[in-house]
Amino acid sequence: MSAPATSAGASGAPGAPSGVSGAAGIAAGPAPCATPLALTPIFVRIKLSLLRNGLKGSSKRKAAYFSSLAFALVVGGFMTLGLSLLHGNAHAGTAVVLLAAILALGWAFMPLFFPAGDETLDPSRLVMLPLRPRPLVAALLASSLVGIGPLFTLCLAVGSVIAVARGAAGAVAAVVAVPLLLLGCVILARAVATANVRLLTSRKGRDLAVLSGLVIAVGAQLANFASQSLFQSGGLATLEPVAAVVRWLPPATAVGMVDSASEGAYGRAAAQLVVTLAALAGLLWSWERSMTRLMVTPDGSTISTSGSAKDRGGIGGGFWSLLPSGRTGASMQRALRYAVRDPKTKSAWVTALAIGMIVPVFNALQGTGSVYLGSFGAGMLGVQMYNQFGQDTSAFWMVAQTISGTRDAYRELRARAFALGLVTLPYTVLVTALTAALLDDWQGLPAAVGVALALLGSMLCTGALASARFPYSIPTEGAFKNVAPGQGGLAWGGILGGMLASALVSAPVIALAVWLNTAEHRDVSWIVLPVGVAWGWLAAWAGLRLAAPTVARKLPEILSAVSKG
Repeated sequence: MSAPATSAGASGAPGAPSGVSGAAGIAAGPAPCATPLALTPIFVRIKLSLLRNGLKGSSKRKAAYFSSLAFALVVGGFMTLGLSLLHGNAHAGTAVVLLAAILALGWAFMPLFFPAGDETLDPSRLVMLPLRPRPLVAALLASSLVGIGPLFTLCLAVGSVIAVARGAAGAVAAVVAVPLLLLGCVILARAVATANVRLLTSRKGRDLAVLSGLVIAVGAQLANFASQSLFQSGGLATLEPVAAVVRWLPPATAVGMVDSASEGAYGRAAAQLVVTLAALAGLLWSWERSMTRLMVTPDGSTISTSGSAKDRGGIGGGFWSLLPSGRTGASMQRALRYAVRDPKTKSAWVTALAIGMIVPVFNALQGTGSVYLGSFGAGMLGVQMYNQFGQDTSAFWMVAQTISGTRDAYRELRARAFALGLVTLPYTVLVTALTAALLDDWQGLPAAVGVALALLGSMLCTGALASARFPYSIPTEGAFKNVAPGQGGLAWGGILGGMLASALVSAPVIALAVWLNTAEHRDVSWIVLPVGVAWGWLAAWAGLRLAAPTVARKLPEILSAVSKG
């Protein structure tokens, strides 16, 4: 068993990047029967070596790490102080119990979105080491407590227990609750990461990382809406029923135990302690089981699948058979497959779909919206028409081989517009109808849909022109790099200029809708719907016709521009 240990140790375990040479010799030492106490300090030293060596030779990396550490300390210190000031407040228990639950959710899901943030989250790099799962779990748990995240969590845990601890019993419970809450969060994160490690290291896992920004944006909108509703409905008192349930969900039960002990409810505090310990034991068992399965089960992605391409949803089967035949259908299929399979294209589409619905719906729920905000979704998706050829990256050269003139360029642009419209048209009608239902403004629905479709057609028009005149490359590496170096001005100029031009193109329909509403002619505002449909169709057709000759003429320049990334 010495060969696997030497091989793995030479690469720097656990999951160490190049440069962890000091820790490599340590990792090769443990025997198959190594005990948790013997293995734990080794893994802690390896984690410290990863942190130390990762900062060598890169001033940017040092600056990012130490600024993150300082930010965590400052924010954690202020939150600890703020939570401490809740001591004696009647609703302090409700606040800190819910905070503990939110903290645990963050620990559970952040590894799914940022798997590259801690290389030791990938235990598959340890499968060649002669180590048993149980000692490995204990060692990984100890090394997981080293970092900025655990430090920030510790600050919040201390502040939470100070807010609710009263009397000697509360103080004793607080001393026990802090490590239990910290361990609960860390073990939960490790168990989730290990159970999904094959997903995290696959293409779908990288898609999750790309979509993390969307989740954060949607979460921020939900938090904003919840906070406004909370303050309008009477404050934390309205959350008492929720907190009564959450205080029995681990690891929030650790904080609930302190609150119960401070109130003299010792039986309830003991029950919450038992629930917390049982949950920790269950998570450790689940983590060890996932670790064992990972070490003895082959990766499913290396096992070949059977069946024909048609059985696996290949070309010509299922939904794709409903698309037009010829070049139009093939180009539509390619564009839609990019939206489903390419991480960056998928991120842009999902973000547009989510934000396009959140803005009008949440404004309607708050009573401050308008049925015309349904156009926001059409605008968000209309932006996807910009830089159509850059979305293909260097693969655009294969498409360029099929464009021999203006006619081919027009068909290519038209197919891409059809693919976008296939999703955007029903989506726009759905969002606008939902907004009208929430506002009970069915009379304004036809006009709102007409304005939205006119705006969509205008964006298809200007998007096609911008794609032909201002193409730019989208780098394939880096989740948050959407423009190649040196092309930022070109990208922003094309998008912002195109959006301004779209507003001007759709201005007649918008002006008609405004006039009918302000002149007290809402009973005939339905006429905006057919006018908007016709105007949008005419604008899109004109834009595609005008852009096609430019694409055919500047094809080598477009190919060069989109291939720079």
